[in-house]
Order: sequence, then structure tokens, then C-alpha cells
Amino acid sequence: MSFGFKLKFGIMQGRLSPMIQNKIQSFPKKNWKNEFKLANKLGLSFIEWTLDYKDLSKNPIFLKDDVNYIKKLCKTHSIKLRSLTGDCFMQKPFWKEKFNSKLIDDLKKIVIASKNIGIKYIIVPLVDNGGLNNKSQENKLVKICSNLKNFLKKNKVKLLFESDFEPIRLKKFIQRFDNDAYGINYDLGNSAGMGYDLNSEFKNYGKYIDNIHIKDRVLNGTTVRLGKGNANFDNLFFNLKKYKYKKILIFQTARAKNNKDVEEIKINIMFIKKYLNKFYD
Repeated sequence: MSFGFKLKFGIMQGRLSPMIQNKIQSFPKKNWKNEFKLANKLGLSFIEWTLDYKDLSKNPIFLKDDVNYIKKLCKTHSIKLRSLTGDCFMQKPFWKEKFNSKLIDDLKKIVIASKNIGIKYIIVPLVDNGGLNNKSQENKLVKICSNLKNFLKKNKVKLLFESDFEPIRLKKFIQRFDNDAYGINYDLGNSAGMGYDLNSEFKNYGKYIDNIHIKDRVLNGTTVRLGKGNANFDNLFFNLKKYKYKKILIFQTARAKNNKDVEEIKINIMFIKKYLNKFYD
């Protein structure tokens, strides 16, 4: 979706499918194929793939026949895959596990699989169970990831960190990495929920942002429909224009009741259109 503007929009995989066991986000193994057609009908251009650690090896991106079918679906419905959210890393953080060689091997397999279907960005969530609780964990993460720098560059894939650090700390953190292989995934809702100043965030690390999750959250609370929480959309689009952001924005909005997620996404798209008209007329 571009609406004739420079910005490009997509949706988080699973948001166009019924929730599985009341989980807000998980790989929609029974419905993932249908989401391509639905995303196209909504005018979206991208789907952000999701990976869970459970049944990781059975995910379609690792299966040759499914990979070919994914490419066919992309072509048929004019949908591109450019980013992947690794919930698997949050579920099994390789920077926290004592015996982590298998987890690091899994990361490498994910990088190769991503390359094979055109994914450029792999998001590593450093929140919730994946949060960095001390400097030791941070140093361990930096060491492991930095050792993969040449491997990532060879496969033309970047790791993007999604963090709950306040702006200055996140700036210092991302500066420990080579920005040709590492960057930031900015989650609007999470930042709003923690009360961070959006202008300060973009001032400190805006140039490192390679992917954005569109979400709204109440301060210290839950995810809500766009416009119902504390996210400052005027400041967001002001900064997107100021810093000439031309990469992708992914709808990772609140789930609807009674599995009416497609209708909910339509409401959120109309909400965003108002700001596109205001800032990119």
C-alpha cells in the first residue's frame, strides 16, 4: 500500500487470521496461504513473516515445496516479503541460554531461508522474555551477533533489534554494531506504552531504523486500536518526513474481537490515510 505516497505498508503475518489459542501473535499455520490474497485486497504490499520456536523446522520457509509456493503467491497477489519477526528468539533467547550452539545454528538457518525468499530484515525482539536484564547479557548478545557480521553481509540480510531501551541507551547500544549488518526495528506502540518521547527517539537513533511496527498502546497498558492510545501519530509522520524514511511500515495493530480482524485492519488503514494526506499531500 502506498496510496500514491512514498511510504510503503504491510501487515504482520497472522493479523489476517483467527487467533490461535488466544495468542495475539503466532504463525498462522492453517491460514498463511490465504493471507496473501487478503493483504492484496486491503491494498497492502508486504507481509512480515513470523517464526515461532515450536515446530520451527516445519515452518514453510524451510520446506522446498512451500518456498516455491510462497514465491508463487507473492507473484500472484503482488505481495513482497522483506521482513521477518523472530518471536522464536524471544521464546528461546540465544543470548540467555547457557548451551546455545543449536540456537545460533537455528539463526543461521533462518538467515539462509530468509535470503531464499527475499527477506532482507530479521527482527530480534529484545523485549519481554528476550529483554536484556544486565550488562552481561548485552555483551553476550553483541559478541554473538558481531561474530555473524560477515555471514549476514554475505547473505545480504540485516538483524534488526527491537528494544525497550530509552532513546540514549538504545543509541549507545546500536552504535556497538556495524550498521551495514544491524539496525533497529521501531515499535511505535511499545514506545508509547513506555512513555518515551518520539522526537527524542528519532533524534537519537532515527538513522538506524530500517523497519517500523505501527501499533498503539495505552501508557503502561495494553495495545489498542490506532488513535485510542498514547502513540503520537503527528510526531511520527513529522519525523518520517523529516528523516526521509522510505522503508516499510508494518501494521501490528490490536486484535479484534470475534475474529473480525480484517474489518479492524480496514479501520486502522483509514486512520493512517488521514496522516498520509496531512503530511504527504
